[in-house]
Amino acid sequence: MMRLPASLACLPLAVWSVLSQAQAASLAKIPVRVVVVTTFELGNDTGDMPGEFQHWVEKLPLSEELPARGSYHEVLRYNPDLHVLGIVTGEGPSHMASAMTGLVLDPRFDLRKAYFLLAGIGGINPNFGSVGSAVWAPRVINGGLAHMIDAREIPSDWPDGFVPVQGASPTLHPVPALHSQWGDMGYTLNPHLVNWAYTLTHTVTIPDAPSLQASRARYKDYPAAQKPPQVMVGDTLSSETFWVGAKMNGWAERWVRYWTDNQGTFATTAEEDIGLMQALSAQAKAGRVDINRVLILRAASNYDMPPTGESAAALLKEEADETGFSGFIPSLDAAWLVGSTVVRELALHWSSYENVTAGGN
Repeated sequence: MMRLPASLACLPLAVWSVLSQAQAASLAKIPVRVVVVTTFELGNDTGDMPGEFQHWVEKLPLSEELPARGSYHEVLRYNPDLHVLGIVTGEGPSHMASAMTGLVLDPRFDLRKAYFLLAGIGGINPNFGSVGSAVWAPRVINGGLAHMIDAREIPSDWPDGFVPVQGASPTLHPVPALHSQWGDMGYTLNPHLVNWAYTLTHTVTIPDAPSLQASRARYKDYPAAQKPPQVMVGDTLSSETFWVGAKMNGWAERWVRYWTDNQGTFATTAEEDIGLMQALSAQAKAGRVDINRVLILRAASNYDMPPTGESAAALLKEEADETGFSGFIPSLDAAWLVGSTVVRELALHWSSYENVTAGGN
């Protein structure tokens, strides 16, 4: 497919928006094999304190800038040799859903065969793994849609104060439908693709930084949290509320088990994943993307609960912002190391993955 001429690729979205559908369709699309989705950048895209996007821009690299006026980051980044597109969506599910919908509807791109990789950082359950690890998500569970009773008023026979929004009991059975007029409670990603990504990357060595060693040394009562960082597979819980603490971790474990019929394992916390899946699922119904070509990778920047003997409030104070996370820089490195292995494989061997989804059907 022909590349879009540079003079047209750089047109602002305001100009693209006035093109007729026929005019837009007549223009050659910018070819995209993989879309790398990140949620934040701390400053510039290059040369300063990195956020989720900077390693991709500098190391892949994503050398070309494409204007995206009206979007959160106002610029997309592109590698013309690998045909990889990068985006910063903004944090939170609303930003994510808005950004992904805008991207898919952008007439410069045909994304029907593109793979989408959300490569971000998140918290990790110390009962599951250790800070610095990179976790592929087979499922996304919505942790932000529920009835909730204040902790001071929870009935004594309830495990916590969270109740499916469809009912009035925390253990409502049968389990309600995952998708209804109430909203979307969970998504299962293509298991063949997830397994393919894990198989491709499980031997990637994630550096064991001193900061990671110091962080996990505090978790003496959590065997999984004491292991060196590694590539893993586990479900992500998506919630716009940054919750902390052992009791909330217990709720998260229960909530994931509940909505997956005891098949899921709560591994990582995140904000945006439910918005990603909602937006791409909607666009897949219109044939604009392939929902079976979506991957979510969360690298653990912090534990979601304190070690034994320490309070949730104390942990929150330690890690009050993103750069205060105990594994912030190592988690950015892990997301890049593991995620780029998949991106390069797909882009460099496109003839194998263009018409047949990686991992099979």
